[in-house]
Amino acid sequence: MSTYTQLFGKQVTFVTSDPSNPTVGQMWYNSTSKVLKFLGTTTVGAWASGGNLGTARNVLGGAGTQTAALAFGGGPSATTATEEYNGTSWTAGGNLGTARYTSGGAGTQTSALASGGGTGGGATGATEEYDGSSWTSSGSLNTARYALYSCGTQTSALAFGGNPGGAPYKTTATEEYNGTSWTVGGSLATARLYIAGCGTQTVALAFGGDSPGGNTGSTEEYDGTSWTSGGSLNTARSAMAASGTQTSAITYGGEVPASPFVTGATEAYNGTSWTTDTSMTTARKTLGGTGAGTQTSAAAFGGGNVPPSTAVTEEFTGGPAQVTKTVTAT
Repeated sequence: MSTYTQLFGKQVTFVTSDPSNPTVGQMWYNSTSKVLKFLGTTTVGAWASGGNLGTARNVLGGAGTQTAALAFGGGPSATTATEEYNGTSWTAGGNLGTARYTSGGAGTQTSALASGGGTGGGATGATEEYDGSSWTSSGSLNTARYALYSCGTQTSALAFGGNPGGAPYKTTATEEYNGTSWTVGGSLATARLYIAGCGTQTVALAFGGDSPGGNTGSTEEYDGTSWTSGGSLNTARSAMAASGTQTSAITYGGEVPASPFVTGATEAYNGTSWTTDTSMTTARKTLGGTGAGTQTSAAAFGGGNVPPSTAVTEEFTGGPAQVTKTVTAT
């Protein structure tokens, strides 16, 4: 068994008052109150119902924030439909130029990016930019694929993972977008489709997905050049959505291998490890999320399982909070 000193590189300190800025996991003995304490986390997040999408759908793309979200494409049949959310209700936006599902989404409601996806006839590399009213075509991905994930902004995006439409059906390919064209970036360590992620082009996070070994909880962090391993999800899954940054992320929903095969599980990442938070009310996979949202303010919309598609929107507020706890012996 590891000791506290081995884990944290320091001994338990003796203090007369609690430290003003401890780190999670730090332990100390308060000689005034005569108790042993540590800084831990508690889950305080909550999901609440939002306005339903105008068109129920799954395998859709998403972007934006909780109060200014964008939903586009989706299935079960590839569609061009786009909807905009104001934090209360959804209204129709401009249609995509290429009907698609399982595309990557990045950016905000008025400056969004849709990349790749499935057209019903195979994988596409088509990229489109949204200005709040209409979509325009831009440079295509070098590797056409669907069931990928994207993050970043309209002029500085990252796309990773997915299915190129042929064997081995899962890819490690990563590409970087400069507002005009895509260039090849560092490959993921683990090939996977229906992956999720968040962050920026140079400070990104990728996690979960359907890997060669099945659903995975593997997490990787990107520094603009290469991917390195991070802490694994508590619930291995694929086809989920996410919001936040590399050091402050949240993921929700997804597909799991056991009945009912979907989950509402919510987890938050602090740059090192994942903490389980409050589950969504409606468990589902292949849903849309607000990639430009935060760990404490996100929205989930669409997705499904049985029935295959839903219009349900849920809003997340809160998240893991740091709290000083007292060590007790039993």
